[in-house]
Amino acid sequence: MPKPHVSINVANVERSVDFYRRFFGVEPVKLKPDYAKFDLADPPLNLTMNERPPAQDGEHGRLAHLGIQVDGHEAVEAARQRLIAAGMLALDEEDTVCCYARHDKVWATDPDGNQWEVFFVMEADVASDNFQGDACCVPVEETEDGACCTPEDKQEAVTAGKGCCG
Repeated sequence: MPKPHVSINVANVERSVDFYRRFFGVEPVKLKPDYAKFDLADPPLNLTMNERPPAQDGEHGRLAHLGIQVDGHEAVEAARQRLIAAGMLALDEEDTVCCYARHDKVWATDPDGNQWEVFFVMEADVASDNFQGDACCVPVEETEDGACCTPEDKQEAVTAGKGCCG
């Protein structure tokens, strides 16, 4: 059954995990120094948090991205075909490691720049150094000198259908 996914940026994962642990009354299913995941059955929700430096205005609470977690490759393929037909496919990632898990996923960006993914988790816990700040789990691409796009360049990269950095 499809499950909503919300990814938020936080100033301090440890502090945020403490809040959400008490808010939901459950433990996170994955906890890393810069990342946490709550996988709730009731209500069905895949909530992840990514530790990020403050936005330029110094505030947190910024949305990273939204998504729908699906039950298999077939559902990702159906979303891929639907987005291609609608001219909305921003990024197509197969067998990609991001946020300490292996996924198949497709991305689209709404008119206000909100990034949506439809994804299937093939392997839930992967040892990886692929969690690189703003570069993971959002469609950005490495620049010519090998550096990740800056947050200011991210939306342009997403709109152009560029791939993950790292």
